Amino acid sequence: MTKTVQKTCHIVVTGLVQGVGFRPFVYRLAQRFMLTGRVENTNENVQIDITGDTLNIELFLQSLKSEAPPASRIEAIMVTESAFEKFADFSIRHSRNVSDEITEISPDIAVCSECMEDIAKAGTRFNYPFVNCTHCGPRFTIIQDLPYDREKTTMRSFKMCGSCNREYQTITDRRFHAQPTACEVCGPRYELIARNQEPIFDTVVILRRLALLLEKGGVVLMKGLGGMHIACDAFNVQATEKLRHLKKRDAKPFAVMFRDIGSLQQHVMIDETEKASLLSPRRPIVLLQVKPASEAKFAKNINSGLNLLGVLLPYMPFHYQLFQHLKTEAIVLTSGNFSSEPILIDNQEAVLKFSDYADAILLHNRDIFNRSDDSVVRISAGKERVFRRSRGYVPTPLHIGLNTDGILGFGAELTNCFCLGKGNKAILSQHIGDLQGVETTLFYEQTMAQFLKLFRVKPALLAVDMHPNYISTRTAEHFSGIPVVQVQHHHAHVAACMAEHNLDEKVIGVAFDGTGYGDDGNTWGSEFFVCDLNDYERVTHFDYIGMPGGDSASEEPWRMAVAWLYRVYGPTFKELPLSLFSEIEPGSIEVIIRMIDRQINTPLTCGAGRLFDAVSSIMGLCHKSTFQAEAPMRLESMVTENCSEPYPFEQKQTLFFDVTIKAIVDDLTRGVDLKIIASKFHNTIISVIFEAVNKIRQRNGICKVVLSGGVFQNKYLLEGTIIRLRENNFEVYAHVAVPSNDGGIALGQTAVAAKRRSLKCV
Repeated sequence: MTKTVQKTCHIVVTGLVQGVGFRPFVYRLAQRFMLTGRVENTNENVQIDITGDTLNIELFLQSLKSEAPPASRIEAIMVTESAFEKFADFSIRHSRNVSDEITEISPDIAVCSECMEDIAKAGTRFNYPFVNCTHCGPRFTIIQDLPYDREKTTMRSFKMCGSCNREYQTITDRRFHAQPTACEVCGPRYELIARNQEPIFDTVVILRRLALLLEKGGVVLMKGLGGMHIACDAFNVQATEKLRHLKKRDAKPFAVMFRDIGSLQQHVMIDETEKASLLSPRRPIVLLQVKPASEAKFAKNINSGLNLLGVLLPYMPFHYQLFQHLKTEAIVLTSGNFSSEPILIDNQEAVLKFSDYADAILLHNRDIFNRSDDSVVRISAGKERVFRRSRGYVPTPLHIGLNTDGILGFGAELTNCFCLGKGNKAILSQHIGDLQGVETTLFYEQTMAQFLKLFRVKPALLAVDMHPNYISTRTAEHFSGIPVVQVQHHHAHVAACMAEHNLDEKVIGVAFDGTGYGDDGNTWGSEFFVCDLNDYERVTHFDYIGMPGGDSASEEPWRMAVAWLYRVYGPTFKELPLSLFSEIEPGSIEVIIRMIDRQINTPLTCGAGRLFDAVSSIMGLCHKSTFQAEAPMRLESMVTENCSEPYPFEQKQTLFFDVTIKAIVDDLTRGVDLKIIASKFHNTIISVIFEAVNKIRQRNGICKVVLSGGVFQNKYLLEGTIIRLRENNFEVYAHVAVPSNDGGIALGQTAVAAKRRSLKCV
């Protein structure tokens, strides 16, 4: 008979392994393989000590990785044999702090199917809208400190009843140490405040009343996981108009929550990758193409005539419960805030600001500590690409292969998020927004302070944009005595994509966006670099053109249209048969001409976004933007797949589009279909990128191309560029987990600062 060999091992598991049922999972594995020992959470990791048969330990380690809880993500498992120790059994120890290091914090997770089944069962969770377990529910939005224990979350004010406490203490229960666990007896509750009526606290009555209000065209403010939402019937024109008036939002598309996949598929085109994103535990808003037959069914002002619709599925128990009472299969679910303000999280503030506007306000008494808007993604080139990184994604860090410790990246002015460096990790904040309002700036500063405390980062190096007037750049001045690294905006764009893909070498960087402060004091935004993480050489770019009115040109694309037409045709451009001249006052056009001639408030720009603006206006698609990037979005929505022809352009020291503009006007004059013109313009930009990049390869021998900047959110442009480059043997890298827009700038700043520090350049 073979004698079994016993040993003791110490195991350290890093990654997303807290708040996801990892310790009870380890306990069950130990029981299965007849092992004794202990498991505990620390602020750094999960640590396991086990004693048992050698073969059983090997099986345990294999299962530890292959059977891990669905919400977990194991980064590494480190095993060392230690001095033999005899344990009486296998136990779960209390969490403890061991250093200033931290383990990963789970993002908020959509409610799981098992919890939804609990709502339908008799007991204290019957119809209870805050049901959750270790596999689902709030995480990041309620956590205040580490380790992730109930007393360090906003659930600490809810004392568990006897039943919930038994589940919480029972190792084999899926609610074992589920910190937000609660039931009807002891947990959070909803409250519905309707006009001129007493507050309602009964869940079933709330659901019925809310459904009735929405069916009758009402607009309702509802508190969710990471903040407030405003909801109305997606098929009711009067309701959506009322919502727009309330939000002071003229045309920006709304997100729509559908009852389920079946109802959604009737209205939008969806492939398996898009379906996987919609159904993932992250539950983002996914941008999908609307079916032509469905365009007339929605309220016409839902997506402002674009062919894209931002859609999402229920992710809170209350969402599912509400749809059980609703006749409509889709509701608008947009951020609960006024324009230029962050999403609301405070109950009293919600009542104060929305009582006069909303037909009802739905609140709950579980505090939100970390506000978190819905994330937005789009599937391009077969991959989910994040446009707005927030709920469901934050605060999952990126591992970028550089020592980022103590680096704080402040981000950009628009679409801001910031970035903390911790070891070799980059921890991006949730979407903050545009730092042009007092409330958003305060949110930015408060969240930065919360992140520094939560993740135990003591800033040692600050990374900022070169623009001296950015609020984000000026915020760094509050951290006196700490070295500052200035990072050029478009270098940060490319560096962010490099960091995401762990590239640390010379690459060809292509950064296309609307604006960014350049080394020469001009506005950049169509950059072709040879660069690494430390430095860059600007090889070429779109030729400069005056931007009449400065930043006003991005809000009124007709200004850039006039600038281009005046450049190409001279004073006779006003004789061209374009809709622009019937929709814009002649006097306004004359003012722009004088500004250009006298170079008054007409800074030079080469931003690709401004070229898209000009073409959109010349085509009559958008003369005045009612939301950010409206003109390029309308231009993209016109593209057809049935055209591969480009327009001409000129490649000299810089890239010239005079002949392109003339060819577009010629096509408009001849009555060519706008879809063909839009497609030919996009094909032109793809050709421009290829020709410029190919010329750089011939000179430098570099085959790796990195694409970044908000312009590459354009699906047709990104996919066409990737295909063209790969067909010609380039290795192409584009953003996936981090936004290509300015939401990724902070990561790039952090990566550049880390590289320069490693080279002792700072």
